[in-house]
Amino acid sequence: MYFVGIDISKYKHDCFICTETGEVICENLSFQNTSEGFSQLLDLLKSLDNNKIIRIGFEATGHYGMNLKLFLEKNNYSFMEFNPALVKEFIKGQTLRRTKTDKKDAYQITRYLISVDYKPHPKQFYHKYSLKSLSRMREKFVKQRSYYEVALTNVLDHTFPEFKPFFNNKFSKTALFILDKYKSADKIGHMKDFDSIRKVSRGKFTSAHFIKLKELAKNTVGSSNDIFETELESLLLLHSQIDEQIKKLEDKIEIIIKELNPPTLSIKGIGIVSCAGIISEFGNISRFKSADAMVAFAGIEPSISQSGTESHNGHMVKHGSGHLRYFLLNAADYVFMHEPIFTEFYYKKRNEGKTHQVALNHVAKKLVRIIYKLESENIKFDHNI
Repeated sequence: MYFVGIDISKYKHDCFICTETGEVICENLSFQNTSEGFSQLLDLLKSLDNNKIIRIGFEATGHYGMNLKLFLEKNNYSFMEFNPALVKEFIKGQTLRRTKTDKKDAYQITRYLISVDYKPHPKQFYHKYSLKSLSRMREKFVKQRSYYEVALTNVLDHTFPEFKPFFNNKFSKTALFILDKYKSADKIGHMKDFDSIRKVSRGKFTSAHFIKLKELAKNTVGSSNDIFETELESLLLLHSQIDEQIKKLEDKIEIIIKELNPPTLSIKGIGIVSCAGIISEFGNISRFKSADAMVAFAGIEPSISQSGTESHNGHMVKHGSGHLRYFLLNAADYVFMHEPIFTEFYYKKRNEGKTHQVALNHVAKKLVRIIYKLESENIKFDHNI
């Protein structure tokens, strides 16, 4: 059996190969992150004994290793990804020296590969990687959209402070349409096109609302000028553009999710976007030994400090992906309202004296354990079980 450890970096990768008995086959192959470099690696792998199994391992390094993973999959080689934190701790336990080079890292990665159970990455992993990229980009755009909405609010506080409270402090589709069309309180106070607004609101914006908004605009305490109108126009344009991009990303996410049809989507309260974020951040479920390992990976378990007779539970450790915690806590906020099992569990924690946020963290942990069950056994959620 051959063990191939690869240290991945942006422009080049370093490779070390040995057998299960420790015989060194290749002490160091440094190859570029190019077609020629990948061909070098492939020639080396093909030169090995075909009768022996080849196990390849490297650290999870985000997008730097994506092309290499696709290349290995295309050429029918399996591989395993490691958590960099685990490899780091393993290296610490092997030596007291602080010498760190790419060559030594490749050697230590190979040793770590030998010491763990080999769990190769699943085929067609690219779908989940695509979901991960799309979900993270959507999250960034949503935060950017929120920034523009805060900026819009600041302008309205000067020009028409009564506007946003009239729409329950939300920038609804109707509210944005009116702002985009009229731009100022003075123009809103003299607007006449009720039918177009009613059509945008799908009948929810009544004639009574129309008259009331005009009265507020005519009697506003705000003051307007050309500068504020220019700011408002620019912010509305940016908000519209980023909102359009978010919808495009959501359409692409929906296509991939429907193709994968993950069991997590069967939990009531988890929508397509939340499901995409969660399963893509966890990646290959088979690499987790237990549900507790998934909870630890998400960083939503409490820290524990124990010494002698004293033991204390601390705050959430927050290791791992902040994006994953964002998706999980958002999903927990919905599932506890829509799925009776989570509702009961949430109020059980509240009755124990937990705050809303702490109870929600417990719901998120329960959600992760159920996701592990569903995804690892490929079954749909059934609250009766």
